Amino acid sequence: MDTGNDVRLAQCFIAVDDHDKALAFYCDVLGLEVRNDVAFEGMRWVTVASPDQDVEIVLEPPAANPDCSPADKQAMAELLAKGMLRGVNFTTPDCDALFERARAAGADVLQEPVDQPYGMRDCAFRDPAGNMLRFIERPRSAGA
Repeated sequence: MDTGNDVRLAQCFIAVDDHDKALAFYCDVLGLEVRNDVAFEGMRWVTVASPDQDVEIVLEPPAANPDCSPADKQAMAELLAKGMLRGVNFTTPDCDALFERARAAGADVLQEPVDQPYGMRDCAFRDPAGNMLRFIERPRSAGA
């Protein structure tokens, strides 16, 4: 049985310290939709995604693993507060329009839209929890 094309990305995880602020940003500003919003083991698990794709972003509390020690949970919360945890890269058909929408909503601007030497145009923000999000506009193909 050929399984070469059977592996697909389903979810990625972003730590957030306030689900309601995160939802306002990811849904109201970026236009993602809520796929799940459930309580589980004393925590809130929320997934958001673009209406046009299957990949979901899980908005999870820092150090959501129940096996984390209190010291590990504190360290994760401190790293999140400093914006030191990794974020997500998105694609968008219009980097400039997305930039203006996010800036108008009060997002923390890290990089204004710029043409990169490798052909992409991109910009970057921090979400309300401090995660870095990069938005990439791929070059349009000739004739598009």
